[in-house]
Amino acid sequence: MKMRSTIAALFLLALCSTAVSAFAQDKSKPASPPAMSQGEMEAMQKAMTPGEPQKKLARLVGDWTFTNTMWMAPGQPPMQSTGTMHGVALMGGRYVEHTWKGDMMGMPFEGRGTDGYDNVGKQYVASWLDNMGTGIIHSTGSCDEGVKVCTYSGDMWDPMSGKKTTTKSVITWLDDNTFKNEMYGPGPDGKEMKMMEIVAKKK
Repeated sequence: MKMRSTIAALFLLALCSTAVSAFAQDKSKPASPPAMSQGEMEAMQKAMTPGEPQKKLARLVGDWTFTNTMWMAPGQPPMQSTGTMHGVALMGGRYVEHTWKGDMMGMPFEGRGTDGYDNVGKQYVASWLDNMGTGIIHSTGSCDEGVKVCTYSGDMWDPMSGKKTTTKSVITWLDDNTFKNEMYGPGPDGKEMKMMEIVAKKK
């Protein structure tokens, strides 16, 4: 009886060892990616391929100088400052990153933006961050047929009120080497007012 129990236990142990070994072998095999249809492959290719909108954004590439005019409140004289901007193309021309340096309100200023065109969403997309805050502003936009005037809208946290507020930016290309960026936000009365204007010229 004891011999039969021992044989049965060894048999069960062998079965368990075989199952564990088979499971380990299955786990070691890399999982095959699901097959994509021809239509899905074409859609992916279309989504990732830079086109005319990305070529238009590439106008930002290079070295620029800019003049910044800022209105703190209606009726008050504007504050002016100057600086430089450097733009580079990223990831095969899919995006443009631009870094701005100068001064603002008597303090050193640095800002960085990334612009792109979402082929799937069919809209221009942008992000912005600078040393005057700790948040990141995300915005989306559209342009006219010639991509000479582009209007972006987004939102940000207002440091004065602690509430979220809307932003609008209108970029007008005067020529391939000059553009103007007008930024709008709610004024003290809650109505939209022009808060900043940047005129940039390529070196």
